[in-house]
Amino acid sequence: MFEELDPLLHSQLRLAVMSLLISVEEADFAYLKTETNATSGNLSVQIDKLNEAGYIEVKKTFQGKMPRTLCKITSKGIDAFDAYVNNLRSYINVKTNPGQ
Repeated sequence: MFEELDPLLHSQLRLAVMSLLISVEEADFAYLKTETNATSGNLSVQIDKLNEAGYIEVKKTFQGKMPRTLCKITSKGIDAFDAYVNNLRSYINVKTNPGQ
C-alpha cells in the first residue's frame, strides 16, 4: 500500500539540499550552507553522499584564489526527488482521506 521512501532523501539535510537544487540551475556551497543552516562539515558529507548516488554533480573551481564548490542536480536526482515527493503524497493522502 505504501511506497518505500528513498532513505537517501529521507535525511532532512539531504532533502533540503535537493529541494534547493531542484529550483535552480546550480548553487554554490556557501548558498546551500546559508539556506540550510548546516555546518560546513555536515553539509560537505551530505553533498558527497548525494554525489556518490548520482543525484547531484559537484564541480570544484576557483574564484580568484578562493575555492568554490558548485552543485547541480542530475536527471537521476530529479527522478529520485519526484518519486520521493509522489511517494510521500501517498502517505499524506491516506491519512487525510480516510475511507476513500
